[in-house]
Amino acid sequence: MAKQVQLYIGGEFVDSASEQMIPVTNPATQEVIAQVPCATEQEVHQAIANAKAVFQDWKETPVSERARVMMRYQALLKEHHDEIATILAGETGKTFDDAKGDVWRGIEVVEHAANIPSLLMGETVENVARGIDTYSYTQPLGVCAGITPFNFPAMIPLWMFPLAIACGNTFILKPSEQDPLTPTRLVELFEQAGAPKGVLQMIHGGKDQVDMLLDHPDVRALSFVGSVPVGQYIYRRGTENMKRVQAFAGAKNHCVIMPDANKQQVINNLVGASVGAAGQRCMAISCAVFVGKAKEWIPDLAAALAKVHPGAWDDKDAAYGPLISPQAKERVLKMIQQGKDEGAECLVDGSNCVVEGFPDGNWVGPTVFGKVTTDMQIYQQEIFGPVLCTMEVETLPDAIALVNANPYGNGTSIFTASGAAARKYQHEIEVGQVGINVPIPVPLPFFSFTGWKNSFFGDLHAYGKQAVRFYSETKTITARWPETDLVSGPNMTIELK
Repeated sequence: MAKQVQLYIGGEFVDSASEQMIPVTNPATQEVIAQVPCATEQEVHQAIANAKAVFQDWKETPVSERARVMMRYQALLKEHHDEIATILAGETGKTFDDAKGDVWRGIEVVEHAANIPSLLMGETVENVARGIDTYSYTQPLGVCAGITPFNFPAMIPLWMFPLAIACGNTFILKPSEQDPLTPTRLVELFEQAGAPKGVLQMIHGGKDQVDMLLDHPDVRALSFVGSVPVGQYIYRRGTENMKRVQAFAGAKNHCVIMPDANKQQVINNLVGASVGAAGQRCMAISCAVFVGKAKEWIPDLAAALAKVHPGAWDDKDAAYGPLISPQAKERVLKMIQQGKDEGAECLVDGSNCVVEGFPDGNWVGPTVFGKVTTDMQIYQQEIFGPVLCTMEVETLPDAIALVNANPYGNGTSIFTASGAAARKYQHEIEVGQVGINVPIPVPLPFFSFTGWKNSFFGDLHAYGKQAVRFYSETKTITARWPETDLVSGPNMTIELK
């Protein structure tokens, strides 16, 4: 029988008492590689209580010591980089290169967390009134929690707990039940980095365990990444319980191609941006909008995507891996069929994809639709698979209007040789993250991940300065120390005038 994934409570890995288990499968073979428990109510409450108790000491730990934990942690993550990527590839199906990218982007956030002393600096103004000074401190909240998705089991947990803990909070991680082995290794290495016992806890499960975190009064803030319906649910329930919530949700990311762009650059970038990671990422380009004569490039784009094929994680020739589950594959295939039924032109059809040696894998080949319109479900819904919709408009303003009318606002990009066109696009587009001749504009950790509209519910975003603000409170002090209160004596060196 496959091994049971353990909980991490009070600084110890422990077996759950739960009898409810969820199988963890290899998406390329359907082999059950682990069993993940749905933590009991007592276990979840124990983790929260322990985190609350540890917070009282951790918040008093000097910020330089907290930074050193993050320095040691990033060194260990780099040392074990390929090992973590191998674990990740085995449970997600990602290619090895893609898995390494997942780990590395998380490491970059840990490096950012190591700069926490400067990030926590407050502000000071002397003499806001005569003899009165005002200054501010940045202080931690308490117990924070994170609920992370299957598609980035290294990067997204590392978006959350390192910065939250560096700010002086304690943290409870509830990773995806579909790939818990990678987060488990992250927790093991965090312990090795010298983090005090109980600063980080990890529980497993599904909706019931999430609800326990959302409802418990001692959880002060909660971070989430996942689908739109779940993101809305998390945000509503969390804020109803008076918690601070940041919920990152779905997307429908557009790439606008101007006729003056470099054709080959456009095609090369769109291939990776649309089907990389099997399209299972919220920053994937799922809609290419061709302006004017650029529409003549659509057949060449389709031909390039037709040459791409998925494969197992260690296949160096594979462009991407399988979808995470049979259910995910079934949903994507239904969306492809619906696109055909709605009248879209299927230029490349990956519905019957076969990978030699892996007959049971959740494979879907690259799929390209032409003549897509805004009333089609393949346009309105996030497919979350290796499917690219292409659309045609006459002008740049038409393209801007099309993108702005979409309810999502995670990321977008424009390919053009015109600085004027690029500036107009970046200025007028109602999307949080914009790429110019860059296909997937995910910012580095010293900025923040800034999705808009239905791609994000909350006020403060992940990593960067906004995350520090999310995981902290500002205390402002106004002080007066009248000189008349000075007591004269042999130890006083101030001479009053």
